Amino acid sequence: MDFERIVFYVFATILVFAATRVITVRNPVHAALHLVLAFFTAAGLWMLLEAEFLAITLVLVYVGAVMVLFLFVVMMLDINVAVVREGFIRNLPVGLTVAGLMILELWLVMKNKAFDAAHMPAPMPRGADYSNTRELGSVLYTDYVYPFEIAAVILVVAIIAAIALTHRKAHNSKKQDPSEQVKIRRGDRVRIIKMEAESRD
Repeated sequence: MDFERIVFYVFATILVFAATRVITVRNPVHAALHLVLAFFTAAGLWMLLEAEFLAITLVLVYVGAVMVLFLFVVMMLDINVAVVREGFIRNLPVGLTVAGLMILELWLVMKNKAFDAAHMPAPMPRGADYSNTRELGSVLYTDYVYPFEIAAVILVVAIIAAIALTHRKAHNSKKQDPSEQVKIRRGDRVRIIKMEAESRD
């Protein structure tokens, strides 16, 4: 067994372990940290496939930005672990059913002869001047330009819909209108009263 295959099995084992801990651990912070470990090991697997751009993007975007946001939100919120545990037990049959269907689909796909080593060999080693980013951009903006544009439009519509659903005017909230505040004059707020001086004698 060559060194590359050993590294693949090590990364794959860590990835499966981290993904399992994400859904089984009770502490949400620990679950987020295991998800970070899963992202790192997935990036390592992509490096083995010579997909350096995807690996770096996974680490920088998901680990460096998204997971930091998740950890910040989880640590700022006061999550009731007992309620989360009750929901886990209540939804366990549905979760096991979905997990079983996903495992069945993966088994049916991997059982196909089109996915064996003869039809899908290891990627050929590239030269030092090979740019994974350039090749990915060339394929993305030529062969898959229309699906890429459709996905971009769907994401924009989803963002607009999320803003429209969450941005609601509260009737009992107090707010300030700067355009009305600058119109205020001193006479409307201050009244000067002249009073005679008084003595205690």
